[in-house]
Amino acid sequence: MAARIINGNEVSQQMKDEMKDEVVGLKGKGVEPCLAVILVGDDPASKVYVSNKKKACEYIGIRSLETVLPADATTDQLLGVIDGYNKDKSVHGILCQLPLPKHIPETKILRSILPEKDVDCFHPYNVGLISIGEVRFLPCTPAGCLELIKRGGFTTSGADVVILGRSNIVGRPLSNMLDQRNMNATVMMCHTKTKNLKEKCLGADIIIAAMGQPEFLKGDMVKEGVVVIDVGINRVEAPGTERGWKLVGDVDFEAVKEKAAAITPVPGGVGPMTIAMLMKNTLTAAKEAHGLL
Repeated sequence: MAARIINGNEVSQQMKDEMKDEVVGLKGKGVEPCLAVILVGDDPASKVYVSNKKKACEYIGIRSLETVLPADATTDQLLGVIDGYNKDKSVHGILCQLPLPKHIPETKILRSILPEKDVDCFHPYNVGLISIGEVRFLPCTPAGCLELIKRGGFTTSGADVVILGRSNIVGRPLSNMLDQRNMNATVMMCHTKTKNLKEKCLGADIIIAAMGQPEFLKGDMVKEGVVVIDVGINRVEAPGTERGWKLVGDVDFEAVKEKAAAITPVPGGVGPMTIAMLMKNTLTAAKEAHGLL
């Protein structure tokens, strides 16, 4: 029997509706959550992401601020904008849209955001909190993956989980999060140098694919009843289609869905969840700022 599709659009909408109600309650207490987004340059994909974040804020009732700097803006100019938002007590979350122009040091910029306003959860301080189980925020994409598993009706407790990919954005934080006592998973983080990767995947109850390699996970690499979360989003050639290309994940969807108990699609899986978790972190930051946690 083919897998059940875990629809990220539906789950993210559920979460946004829940947060919309929560924001009404917060405003009743005099708290207006606020997210400030900074965009440097005119990268088309970044513009789309920022627009989607702004729409999510409007829907939920979160106040949204936006600063757009030209592609040739200096590091000091960007740091000045961040400093202003850091000092503004009405701003609860700050997000600097990545990627940045090559002449701006990404690490320096991300570390300049106050940890309590770091709703992307990229600051080393917040990453460190996760590693010791004292969580303020969770990184948006990894948290979205876990939310899909939970709301899909599955549990990580006692599960053997294979993570494909070891990036600082997805693989590493996911491994840290799943290893916590509240998740109780047994985690194996794999990568391109992992030996006997197929055998390791075949032993997994849950596989989270985040390698950035189109359709890497094949049908013969998974066991019956596995839960598969596909983080990848890759543009590949599709001759004969209107655009000449299509988006695929890191999972061979058609093959794997015949064996999996559940699987996320691409697009419409993890992607929408990333924005939902960003909104959730913004509410957490607002509540923390006002002593409501």
